[in-house]
Amino acid sequence: MTETPRARVRTRFPGTFVVVLAAVLAVATTSLAGCTTAPIDTGALHSESAAPLRSGPTTARIARSDVVPVVADTTPAPRADRIIALDRNGTLGTIVFALGLGPHVVGRDRSTTFPSAARLPVVTDTGHAINTERVLDASPTIVLTGTDANPANAVGALRDAGMDVVRFTSERSVAGSAKLIRDVAAALGVPVAGEKLVARTQSEIAQAKRHIPTPSGDPTIAFLYVRGEHLILLAGPRSGADDLIRNLGGVDAGTEAGLTAPFTQVSTEKMMRADPDVILVMTQGADSVGGLDEVLALPAVAETRAGRAQRIVAMDETQILMFGPDSGLVLQALAEAVYA
Repeated sequence: MTETPRARVRTRFPGTFVVVLAAVLAVATTSLAGCTTAPIDTGALHSESAAPLRSGPTTARIARSDVVPVVADTTPAPRADRIIALDRNGTLGTIVFALGLGPHVVGRDRSTTFPSAARLPVVTDTGHAINTERVLDASPTIVLTGTDANPANAVGALRDAGMDVVRFTSERSVAGSAKLIRDVAAALGVPVAGEKLVARTQSEIAQAKRHIPTPSGDPTIAFLYVRGEHLILLAGPRSGADDLIRNLGGVDAGTEAGLTAPFTQVSTEKMMRADPDVILVMTQGADSVGGLDEVLALPAVAETRAGRAQRIVAMDETQILMFGPDSGLVLQALAEAVYA
């Protein structure tokens, strides 16, 4: 996910960007596998949602400022005495800390930014590339990573160096959070803590669902990845945003518009045809154009239903698509920001 040289880049998801076009394009290629600029076949304009929607720009924030362990002082299996957990969304690191294994973590990725992990050395580079030298310098006994780890030879290099590397699916969804938690807990030898974390997570998801009106009115919600005024990507199927939107009681604008790739660069005309009722963005993406008011002023946004009603909701990039133990908190914060 990228931007043009004019834009101000401050952050990652999927990486810390530099204001050089070639580097920006490289990050986009790494980050948005399946991203396309093909036209969107949107068909007819949809009817306006009858949902009780909140107007005005809003920033959604989850209730916890830091990860709260479900069990204090968990004792892991010997293989997990020194842990490094790496993935694009910071999900694995959050799970490890939520299991009560924070004292055993010896390194973090760029997306694992919550306060209790801030002291740890960062062992990934721009674009979430694993820096094998930094990982080895931290002397972990186990490394957790996603199936989309990059560069492609990083996992092999760590294993060749004698590291115990366990890989987990990189697909993220609300429903998939329980299995991912259980899989991580099993790998670290703390299945009991894993079940307690699953129970807490599912309880918080159920609590969040109570903040979504029934019926919801099926609002059409667009997730926009913004990196500067000239790069606007609309999320679609398999982006993770589509699952988030379904769980919010909405209809994913990208999927409804006929997108086939997870993220597609869209023109002003195509966004106006998609015409969402609500727009979700990452806070850091909004910052890249000067804030939520500037996002609303973008030609691709201004004349949509969401733009005219100023229905735009921002959330930190390390939270909105994480789909881990905080899934319920994310859903509740977004539901409270979307619905009146």
